[in-house]
Amino acid sequence: MPATVRTAPPGTHLDNDGLYLLVSPTGARSWFLRVQVDGRRRDIGLGRADTRNLADRPPEPVPIPILQRKHLTLKEAREKAKLLREVAKAGLDPIAERDRERKGTPTFKEAALAAHAVLKVGLTEKVGEVFLKSLENHVFKTLGSRPVDKINAADITATLSPIWTSKPDMARKVRQRIGKVLNFAHNKGWRPIEAPSNSVSAGLPRQPKGGNYDAMPYADVPAFVRRLRSEAPTQGRRAVLLQIFTAARPGEVRRGRWDQIDLAKRDWNRPVDIMKERKAHTVTLNAPAAALLEEMQAEGVKPGALFFPNRNGEPLSDMTASKALRAAGLKYDAHGFRSSFRDWAAEQMPHIPDAVAEAALAHSVSDATIAAYKRTSFIQMRRELLEAWGAFVTDAGRP
Repeated sequence: MPATVRTAPPGTHLDNDGLYLLVSPTGARSWFLRVQVDGRRRDIGLGRADTRNLADRPPEPVPIPILQRKHLTLKEAREKAKLLREVAKAGLDPIAERDRERKGTPTFKEAALAAHAVLKVGLTEKVGEVFLKSLENHVFKTLGSRPVDKINAADITATLSPIWTSKPDMARKVRQRIGKVLNFAHNKGWRPIEAPSNSVSAGLPRQPKGGNYDAMPYADVPAFVRRLRSEAPTQGRRAVLLQIFTAARPGEVRRGRWDQIDLAKRDWNRPVDIMKERKAHTVTLNAPAAALLEEMQAEGVKPGALFFPNRNGEPLSDMTASKALRAAGLKYDAHGFRSSFRDWAAEQMPHIPDAVAEAALAHSVSDATIAAYKRTSFIQMRRELLEAWGAFVTDAGRP
């Protein structure tokens, strides 16, 4: 066929293995590949036929990948056809692969921005901002300019290594977000495989226990609670107390409102918009939490107002709880009280299933788990657990 590419008459001419030369009545010549994809015949255009002599072709300053070439000699057409046949045999879409190469693969940063634009719809504004900020701080410098289809487990490991043990909680979040970007890229056809998982873990050391949040040992929490209660009540001290009593996240306390509280039932019904998991969640209020809220309520509150508004009626700064700890001369992180509660539950309340403690922390627990304990008893066990925690941290019943 090489000798006939330039002289072949109008019509369709088979080379081999599904590669055809198409000659139009005007004499224009192009290549296409005929393959079976998912049981259907597909004709895939490969580009125009290059009938020039090699000596007449100008040198290429930068070699062009074969799948991106739009003018092909017979040899090049055969090579391109072979690659796309292999793509089809692997169960992938050869047209998508051809077009992906023509458009060029986005960099990790470009893919991350595209992923963020789609994924942020299901996130709070703050969580969406943190998603990108963490990648800017810890990933873009090393992976940002890399084509997203060229990133492998070793690249991810090298990126995570500087923070894996020094900032373990952040490192885990960054790893998860890298995975989201790579899986998004796979879904878009920019990457042939999903994010690596086991091979990344194999290249990273064991993280220190306790994560990134410096948690107060649970045995020390009662003394700290006594100290807070003995000092003049301030917004910050009360916020920390409510957070400790309810094992809530600092942000949930700062954005908590009075219309979410049912003191008669001792429930705090938290809506989706203040929850990290984007699921409404009810906290069972123990005795000290209810007493604190009643004390605050007696001082006068507006329906629907925040528990702890600033002067402008907006949530307190996210540093408020930390300032209360620093004022007490303590290095611990306010978020760490959740770890204090979890350690206490595991060691002091072994008869309560782990799933109950996870639910009390508003961590995801499957419906099947809840069904196994029956929904009513599950809530009751959560109430029992938090009542015991409230009694522990306030020294209730102790001499």
